[in-house]
Amino acid sequence: MPEWLVLTFAMLAACVVVVVITLVRDRTAAEDEDPSETPDVIEYITMWIGVLYAIVLGLAIAGVWEARSAAQEHVRAEAAALHEVSERVRVYPAEVRDRIREDVDAYVAHVVTTEWRTMADEGRVTGRGAELLDRVRQDVTDYRPKTDFEAQAYQPLVDQVTAADQARSARAESTAPTMPGVVWFGLITGAVVTVGMLFALQIRRTARELVLAGIFSALIAFLLFLIWDFDAPYSRGIAATADPFLHLFPHVGG
Repeated sequence: MPEWLVLTFAMLAACVVVVVITLVRDRTAAEDEDPSETPDVIEYITMWIGVLYAIVLGLAIAGVWEARSAAQEHVRAEAAALHEVSERVRVYPAEVRDRIREDVDAYVAHVVTTEWRTMADEGRVTGRGAELLDRVRQDVTDYRPKTDFEAQAYQPLVDQVTAADQARSARAESTAPTMPGVVWFGLITGAVVTVGMLFALQIRRTARELVLAGIFSALIAFLLFLIWDFDAPYSRGIAATADPFLHLFPHVGG
């Protein structure tokens, strides 16, 4: 199911639940109940519950957005390191240079196609990707420079392969969701409590109150969906992309 459709259903469901509960409560309320007489302490508690939950939501959104940005940075660093490898080997003999570039291209092609789908579907990187990167490392480290010019390029090439390997490891670690289950429990429980406190204020079924209650509950549903969407940096709607690889290796394709 498309994520925008999930979001739409979640927001509509939140609105419907609040409106239905309000109408049912209004029908079952005592005849002498006065909704204008809400105790001051309830209004005070409701206000602080909303403030505290807003802080928690803000921290959760900031956390998952930072994780998503870090995941994109891992991709950028990996692509940049591999691009440097491809460019710096031009000082090597044609046979060595072409072999290294071919192996780099094979690795990039695997990442932007097979491995990227695996990350999105299964939340992990592939063993084949590790093998292809090891092949690039072997190409670089096994070559013995024959001139001073080649020797000067050797260590920077090794450093760039190391940087690519480290970025790949960081990318592998960031494929899983970033929000622990206990945090999700707190977010959902907080949403239920925050929306539930609307009824402590004895809202009735006037059009204005129903609209405001529906909008408020839909907003919370949207923010929870936003956190869920950011929670898996590589697999959902607003996810990190393979664009750095495609920009630096346009001939590889996606």
